[in-house]
Amino acid sequence: MADTQVDADTQADEKQATRDGKRANRLARQIGSFAKEHGGAEAQIAYLGEKGARIVLVGEDGGWGDLVAPSHAVATSAVEKSGVTVHEDFDGEFAAKVKTGPYEWSRMAGIQLGGPKNS
Repeated sequence: MADTQVDADTQADEKQATRDGKRANRLARQIGSFAKEHGGAEAQIAYLGEKGARIVLVGEDGGWGDLVAPSHAVATSAVEKSGVTVHEDFDGEFAAKVKTGPYEWSRMAGIQLGGPKNS
């Protein structure tokens, strides 16, 4: 009986590893596509708790976006496979590359700074 449980656990672990690999590959393709569209990219991985990890991308042109991975390990694997530079923190020169426009100001701080209401 114990051998059967070990085999079932091993199979479950292998299935999870296969799923995680596929997710990492898909995310890596998305990161690569973003980098190509924006003349290159850099990333930072942020822990989201049980929900996984957020991959913040900043393009060389200042464009930015993010992706969510089911775990920090999957996010790390995806970023490594994509070949972009990874930063430990979202600050300094890396954060200064982000270019924001009227939409972002309106959504993030417009209301507090007297901008248009988000209705």
